[in-house]
Amino acid sequence: MEDNTGYSILRNPRLNKGTAFSLEEREKYGLLGMLPEAVETIETQILRIHEQLDNFSKPINQYIYLMQLLENNETLFFKTISSDPVKYLPLVYTPTVGEACQKFGQVTRRQRGLYLSIKQKDNLKQILKNWKEDDVRFTVVTDGGRILGLGDLGIFGLGIPIGKLVLYTSCGGVPPEYTLPIVLDVGTNNEDFLNDPLYPGLKCKRIRGKEFDDFVAAFVEAMNEVFPKICIQWEDFPGVDAIKILNDYKEKVCTFNDDIQGTAAVATAGFISISRLMKKRFVDQRFLFLGAGAAAFGIADMLVKKFQRDGLTEEEALKQIWMFDVNGLLVKSRTDLAEHQLQFAHDSETCNDFAEAVLKIKPTAIVGVSTVGGAFNQQVIENMSAINENPIIFPYSNPTSHSECTAEQAYNWSKGKAIFASGSPFAPVEYQGKTFTPGQGNNVFIFPALGLAIFATEATRVTDEMLLTASEAVAEQVSFADFEKGLIYPSVADILKVSINVAVKVAKEIFDSGLAGVERPENISDFIKSKMYIPEYK
Repeated sequence: MEDNTGYSILRNPRLNKGTAFSLEEREKYGLLGMLPEAVETIETQILRIHEQLDNFSKPINQYIYLMQLLENNETLFFKTISSDPVKYLPLVYTPTVGEACQKFGQVTRRQRGLYLSIKQKDNLKQILKNWKEDDVRFTVVTDGGRILGLGDLGIFGLGIPIGKLVLYTSCGGVPPEYTLPIVLDVGTNNEDFLNDPLYPGLKCKRIRGKEFDDFVAAFVEAMNEVFPKICIQWEDFPGVDAIKILNDYKEKVCTFNDDIQGTAAVATAGFISISRLMKKRFVDQRFLFLGAGAAAFGIADMLVKKFQRDGLTEEEALKQIWMFDVNGLLVKSRTDLAEHQLQFAHDSETCNDFAEAVLKIKPTAIVGVSTVGGAFNQQVIENMSAINENPIIFPYSNPTSHSECTAEQAYNWSKGKAIFASGSPFAPVEYQGKTFTPGQGNNVFIFPALGLAIFATEATRVTDEMLLTASEAVAEQVSFADFEKGLIYPSVADILKVSINVAVKVAKEIFDSGLAGVERPENISDFIKSKMYIPEYK
């Protein structure tokens, strides 16, 4: 800090304290006259931020204000977010980040992250060395091809990696200097962008096939050479690409896909939580999925791993999981199934009506990953209620308009018997004098804690066993009192405490599996806490 002038210190977000600089510091660093007279605590600064934020009625304007704060005073930004995660997480990530991506060209004040163009495929290592830090441990990368439920947003999809990495730090304690948001620019199929003279990305249709695969391969190689301890998280790639990239690299480098694996882990956590709190064996659960795409298979594969961990063979586990797509139940007599669907196809008669399939399969839980709003209709819920004392209803599709049913519908049609969790947030529901708090399967319970464990241990791979361990660790933090209110996940208000507990369990799994890059400490909990970023002025 001695080498900086007062002017440059105030413009360095990592060094800036604003009005919290002491009088001694102001004299030492030439800050006198550049700040008001008062010396304030960080708590006073946060009070001012609360007040200033309340002047904005639209979430997108609050997002812009908070991103400006991040660029001005990093410590104060993260202290603010962690001071009230229930309030701030929806502003810095979903749902507000979706609109921020749509308007990214208008709301960006200062570039944050890297734009890697397919035209620069042979120069990626040099470009990565342009980044201000030489030891990056985490990157979240997207190609902007499938941003939330909004479609192709091209390079404006960079808003997603930026927001996601904010959560790694504020909800998991991963130090921000070790994080790097990246967007891969391979063109866009968004006609509005292609015809917009102000769109700053490549003006061509998305480059697919071998050229795209070669670019991804060059990117993975460059990242691992320039940043040897890197973990790559893939985000919001179109489904087919997402599955292929994950399968191509998960055994070779430290990498995972939150859309597939994080979603699967948090869904599985909900089912584990329900089994424990209802005092039932997990192996007695039977699942019926509506939808048979990437999300369904991510969750189903994780459930198979959990069944196996609890004593079933793979064959026995697969019998507990059924799927239903646009052409009906996945059964072995069908000739239209993709290779990855075959293991979940059963010897059974065809059935093209989901409500009828419920009575036929008798699942304890239905999982909606179809993106078809309202697909869990009244007949479906009533049929689930007829065969289960407490039917488990999980409409997981986002956004809210695509949810297979609402919380109100689930509770009303089941006469208050349903155990409900969704991908989208729903307000509490009152039914016959009792208030139910709908659960939300939020990946924020998984990936920041996973990130903290990987960062601390310098893990060389991300395995399904690590993700399943994270699921179990999330589930065991739900109390019976929470469950009485309808909750099957911990409170987001406790996210940092939850993340530490999950990270400790995942770190133990990393050490046990021999995937750590550091020696095993005597006390893993103390070790994890010692690696965490604490937003306090130094």
